[in-house]
Amino acid sequence: MITSFEQLKRYFSNDIGIDLGTANTLVYVSGKGIVLNEPSVVAVNQKTGQVVAVGSDAKKMLGRTPGHIIAIRPLVDGVISDFEVTEEMITYLLNKAQKNNKKLLGPRVVVGVPSGVTNVETRAVRDATKNAGASEVYIVEEPMAAAIGIRLPVLEPVGNMVIDIGGGTSEIGVISLSGLVLNKSLRVAGDELTEAVINFARSKYSLLLGESTAEEVKIAVGSAYPLKREKEDQPLQTVVRGRSLETGLPKSLKFTSIEVREALMPVIHQILFELTLIIEETPPEIVSDILEKGLVMAGGGSLIRGLDKLISEETGMPVWVTENPMEAVVRGCARVLEDDKLL
Repeated sequence: MITSFEQLKRYFSNDIGIDLGTANTLVYVSGKGIVLNEPSVVAVNQKTGQVVAVGSDAKKMLGRTPGHIIAIRPLVDGVISDFEVTEEMITYLLNKAQKNNKKLLGPRVVVGVPSGVTNVETRAVRDATKNAGASEVYIVEEPMAAAIGIRLPVLEPVGNMVIDIGGGTSEIGVISLSGLVLNKSLRVAGDELTEAVINFARSKYSLLLGESTAEEVKIAVGSAYPLKREKEDQPLQTVVRGRSLETGLPKSLKFTSIEVREALMPVIHQILFELTLIIEETPPEIVSDILEKGLVMAGGGSLIRGLDKLISEETGMPVWVTENPMEAVVRGCARVLEDDKLL
């Protein structure tokens, strides 16, 4: 039986959580779970201005399109760089998520955004989501959304610490009593790690790699800490194909986990440096809580082999990677709509 106005709204509209990421956008529909995990890429026909493809179909076109079609990422460093294209992408995702399940009212949507966004950038996200058909839009900062998605006790007077390494930003948040005590949004994350692989291949081997290839290398052999098998002289290896800058012809090489780690370390050390600064500013009572419970990692970047071990070694704190780290933010967004206290 419907007993309140809030329940009435839920009856006539879908509750949707969106993790609007630079690399991937995830969509959670209440009662169904995560229904979409699509790359944040849109292909646009420049002659007509029409959107040709969104998500996975558009990502396949990156670097492979004719002159009049461009595949672009409408979000840079976690914020909107192209408002109209972002609106088209959100419209596509909302329609696809609600396929065969549209209700009388537009959906109530919670969107996760970086903690360092300005009021103008927050308004842009809210407007783009409203224009895409949402009846209500709520904005949640990503460190808080990740903590809620991991089911940390954010409402209690207990210190929690989350680091969410995404595609465009790394979010560090110290949380207690429903608020961010300290937070830092770094424009250094997965994209910069991919760029580091591209720069390494260019400088050491005169090999030009595409973004997709560099990302595959990072996932296949990327690490932040020496691997056990390297001690036995068996490092991870992957075959890399690109274009030689010396001859202009195709060239393939083998990259090992040791040399890829060397390429990634300058970027990882930037994240570590900012993390230690936040810990230094954290009140001692909260540091005590974090020492007891540990620092929690989320986001795709936390899947880099040995990164949790390196952070633990550098900070002296226990560190653990949450289950399904890429889904933490979107699950948090969904929980916000389900729990009136959190909303």
